[in-house]
Amino acid sequence: MKKIYVLGLLLLLAMAGCKQSEVTVVNVADFGLRPNSKENAVPVVIHALERCKKHEKSVLRFDKGRYDFYITMGHTREYFESNTTNDAPKNLAILIEKCRELTLEGNGAEFVFHGPIQPITIDNSENIKIQNVNIDWDIPLTAQGKVLTTSPKSIDLEIDTKQFPYEITDGKMIFTGENWKAESRWFMEYEAGTHRIAYHTGDEDCVRGDWKKYSVSELKPGTVRLNGEFTRVPAVGNYLILRHSERNHAGIFIQESQNVKLENVNIYHTGGLGILAQFTRNLDYQNVKFMPNAAKNRYFSGHDDGFHISNCAGHVNIDHCEFGGLMDDPINVHGTSVKITERLNDRKLKCRFMHEQSTGMIWGHANDTIGFLDNESMATISRGVLTKFEKLNRDEFTVEFKDAILAEIKANEALENLSWSPSANITNCKFHSCRARGLLVSTPRKVLVDKNEFESSGSAILIAGDANGWYESGAVNDVTITNNIFWDACLTSMYQFCEGIISIYPIIPKVDPQKPYHRNITIANNTFHAFDYPVLYALSVDGIRFTKNRIVRSHEFEPFHSRKHCLTFEACKNAEVSGNFFEGDVLSKDIKIENMDSKEIRSME
Repeated sequence: MKKIYVLGLLLLLAMAGCKQSEVTVVNVADFGLRPNSKENAVPVVIHALERCKKHEKSVLRFDKGRYDFYITMGHTREYFESNTTNDAPKNLAILIEKCRELTLEGNGAEFVFHGPIQPITIDNSENIKIQNVNIDWDIPLTAQGKVLTTSPKSIDLEIDTKQFPYEITDGKMIFTGENWKAESRWFMEYEAGTHRIAYHTGDEDCVRGDWKKYSVSELKPGTVRLNGEFTRVPAVGNYLILRHSERNHAGIFIQESQNVKLENVNIYHTGGLGILAQFTRNLDYQNVKFMPNAAKNRYFSGHDDGFHISNCAGHVNIDHCEFGGLMDDPINVHGTSVKITERLNDRKLKCRFMHEQSTGMIWGHANDTIGFLDNESMATISRGVLTKFEKLNRDEFTVEFKDAILAEIKANEALENLSWSPSANITNCKFHSCRARGLLVSTPRKVLVDKNEFESSGSAILIAGDANGWYESGAVNDVTITNNIFWDACLTSMYQFCEGIISIYPIIPKVDPQKPYHRNITIANNTFHAFDYPVLYALSVDGIRFTKNRIVRSHEFEPFHSRKHCLTFEACKNAEVSGNFFEGDVLSKDIKIENMDSKEIRSME
C-alpha cells in the first residue's frame, strides 16, 4: 500500500512538472492576420496578446512575411523614457504589459511601422523573449540624399521621393510622412561604398559656413539644390543624412521588468533610441543588429543610440551584436544623477531631474542604496538606504531615508542610485561607423569588454560619469578591456569627450588627484591601428593598467588631433604601462602625465 502511495505521489509530481512546462502557441494567423496583407496588425496583436496572458507560458507566433503597424487602433501610454523627448503620450504598436513567460517568435518576419510609433514595449513583465524579427519603416524618420554636384554656393542632392517624400516651404525642405512633417535641420556625410562617416567631419559639420541659413530650390522632382555660403561641401557621390525628427520614442522600450532576452533581431531603423531599457533586471542581447537596410540603399539605421541601458540592475549580456549607421552611441550603460534642491529635514530631501530628456521616471524604490555626491569633486560623501520615493511632478520628487542624513549633505549636491547599476559583458560585437563614440560605460559593477571590433568615428570606448552635464552616473570599479581590435577608422572625427581611441573622461569640475573618481581599469592584449597620436587618455583613475597591447601605425588618414602623446594620464594613481609592442612608424610612443606625481606611474616600456 505504501509503495502504491509513493508511486502515485511520484506520478502526480511528474504530471505537475509536465503541466508547468507546457507552452501554449498562439498564432496571429488564427486571428485572421496574414503576412503581406498590408492590413493594420495592431488590433490583431492586441487580441492575440490577451490570449497569451491566459496561459502560464506562451509563444506569440508570426509566420514569415511582412506585417504593417499603424498608429491607429493601438494603445497609448504616458511613459517617461530616459534620454528621450517626452512631450506627448507614446503610440504603441506591440505592448507586452504584465506578462510572464512569453516568447514573441517572428520566424524572420518583417515588421514595418508607419508614423511616430513605438514598435515594441515591454512593461512590468518577466521572462520575456523577442526573437527572429526585423524592424523597419516604409517612410523613415530620417532622410538621405546623394550628392550630385557642389560649389561654394550650392549643393545638388538626389532624393528618393518614395522613401523620403518632401515639400519645399519658404525655401526650406520639409519632409513629410504618415501623420508628421519635419524640417531638415542637421546633416551628416557618409562615404559612398564604405558607409563610413566622412573623415574629420563629425560635430564640426560636414557642411560648413553659414549653412543654417540655406535655402532650397527644386531642380526637378527628386533633385534639389541647397543654396548658401559654404566653406566646406561634401564629396560628390557621398550621401548626406538629413536628420529632421525628434527622439520621442524608442524602437524597443523595456521598463520595470526582469529577464528579458532579444535574439536574432535586426533593427533597420528607429525614430529615437534603438533599444531602451530602464529599471530592468537582467538583459540578454544575442545577435541583435542595428544596420542600414542595404536592400533600400540606406546609409543610416537608428536615429540615436543603439542599446541604451539606463538605471538597470542584475547582469547585462551583449554578445555577437553589430552596429552601423547610428546617429549616436551604439551602447550606453549608465545611471541617472539628480540634484538636491532642498533639505526638508534630517531624513528627507527634495530633488530635481536636471536633464530635460530624463524627467518623470520613478527614480527610487524602497530599500535602494543611494550615494550622496559632492558634485564638484564627484566624491561619494556617504550612502543611505531609501524608504520612500514620492513624485511631485515630472521634474521634482522627494526621497526619505532610513537613517539621518549627514549634516554636510545640502542643496546643490547630487544623488545616484547605486542599487540600479548592472554588471555587463560586451563580447564578440562589431562597431561600424556611427556618429560619436562606440561604447559608453558608467557602472560600478564588473564590466568585461572582450573580443570586439571597433571602427567608430569618435572614441571607440568612453568611460565617463557626471552630475553636471548629461547627469549620467556613475564611477566604475572593475573594467577589463581585452582582446579587442581597434581599426584605423576610430577617432576620425571629433565629438564630445573624444580624447583618445579609449577615453576615460568623467566630468569633474574640481579634480582631486588624491581622490580619483574611477578605479581598477585594465586594458590588455588589444590591437590598435592608430593613424593619429592619442591611443589612451585617462582622467582620475586609481589603478589603471595598459599592458601587452599592440599599437600599429596606420596611414589611412592624416593626423589632426590636438593631443600629441600616445598615452596621457591625468590625476591618476597606481598606473602601470608595460609589455606593449609598437609596429611601424607610430607617431608617438611616449607617456604624458598631468596633475599627478610621477611615482604614481610604473612604466616598463
